[in-house]
Amino acid sequence: MQFGIFSVGDVTPDPTTGRTPTERERIKAMVAIALKAEEVGLDVFATGEHHNPPFVPSSPTTMLGYIAARTERLILSTSTTLITTNDPVKIAEDFAMLQHLADGRVDLMMGRGNTGPVYPWFGQDIRQGINLAVENYALLHRLWREDVVDWEGKFRTPLQGFTSTPRPLDGVPPFVWHGSIRSPEIAEQAAYYGDGFFHNNIFWPADHTKRMVELYRARYAHYGHGTPEQAIVGLGGQVFMRKNSQDAVREFRPYFDVAPVYGHGPSLEEFTAQTPLTVGSPQQVVEKTLAFRDYAGDYQRQLFLIDHAGLPLKTVLEQIDLLGEEVVPVLREEFAKGRPAGVPDAPTHSSLLAGRAGAEEGVSAV
Repeated sequence: MQFGIFSVGDVTPDPTTGRTPTERERIKAMVAIALKAEEVGLDVFATGEHHNPPFVPSSPTTMLGYIAARTERLILSTSTTLITTNDPVKIAEDFAMLQHLADGRVDLMMGRGNTGPVYPWFGQDIRQGINLAVENYALLHRLWREDVVDWEGKFRTPLQGFTSTPRPLDGVPPFVWHGSIRSPEIAEQAAYYGDGFFHNNIFWPADHTKRMVELYRARYAHYGHGTPEQAIVGLGGQVFMRKNSQDAVREFRPYFDVAPVYGHGPSLEEFTAQTPLTVGSPQQVVEKTLAFRDYAGDYQRQLFLIDHAGLPLKTVLEQIDLLGEEVVPVLREEFAKGRPAGVPDAPTHSSLLAGRAGAEEGVSAV
C-alpha cells in the first residue's frame, strides 16, 4: 500500500501571525515538503492544479519535473489534473516528458476541479463538465496507446495522422487515477477503463464514500477487469498531530477556522466527527485511518493533506516527521494484516511494464 501527501498549494495568511507567504515562498515550501516526504520514507507526493488565487500550482509538470531531479524514489503525481480545461494533447505530451525525466516515477489524477470560473478562462462551458471529462480522456487514452491517431469530437479540432511526442516511457503510459468527490459518472469512467478511482473523501461522511467506492468496484468487475476486490482505490484524508491530542486541537483550531478548503462552516469538532479529518495524537490518526478499510475495503493508496490553511513550513515538516516515524510504519503493518492475497498493490511503472511483458509472453506461447 502506498502512503503519501497531497497539496492544494493555497497561499493563506497565518491566522496566528497575520503574515501571508509570497508565491515564491509557497512554491519553494511545496518542494521542501516533497523532499521531506522522500526523506521520511513516504511513497507519493501529489500536487493539485489551480489557476486562481489563493492557489499557486498552475503548472504541475514544471513543479514535479523539478522535484524529480532532486529525488530518487518518490512517486510524483497530481491530486488534480484538469481533464476538462486542459488540451488532452498537451496532457499526453507533458506527462510523457515528465515520465522520461523521472524514470517512470509518475502517475496522475484526472479531475474536473472545484472552481467554476476556470472553464471560461480556458474557453469551455462548466455545464459541459462531465462531457468534457469523458471526451477528453477518451482522446488522451488513445494518444498514449496509438502511435498515429485520427480523431474527431465535439470540444476540440480534429486530429489527422497525429503522433504525440515523446511516446510514453517503455511504451507504458502513466497510470491514471480518476478523482471525484461526488460524481458517479467519474467512478463509472474509471471502472470502464480499468483505471484507479481516488475518492478524496475529505469533505464527506463514511456512508457517502462507501457508496462511491462500491459503485466503482461493481462497475470495474462489470467491465471485466477483475473482481470488485481487485479494483484500484485511493482515499484522501486530513491530519494535524501533536504528541498530546489537546495540544493538537488547540494549535490547529485557528487554522481550521479560516481554511480555504473547509473554514467558515461546521466547527472543528463537528468536522472531525463527520469526516476523515483527524486532529489529535499519532495514535488517533492511525486508528481513524485504519477505520477507512471498514467502509472502503482493502485499498491501494492513502494520501494526507497537511500543508494548508496558512500552516508555517516548520509545522508542516514536523507533521511529516510524525507521519514517517509514528504513523505510516504502523499503518503499513496493520493494513497488511488480513489483506487477501488477490488484492493488488498500487500500480507503478515497473509493475505495469512487467504486466505487459507477461501478457506478451502469454500471447506468444499460444
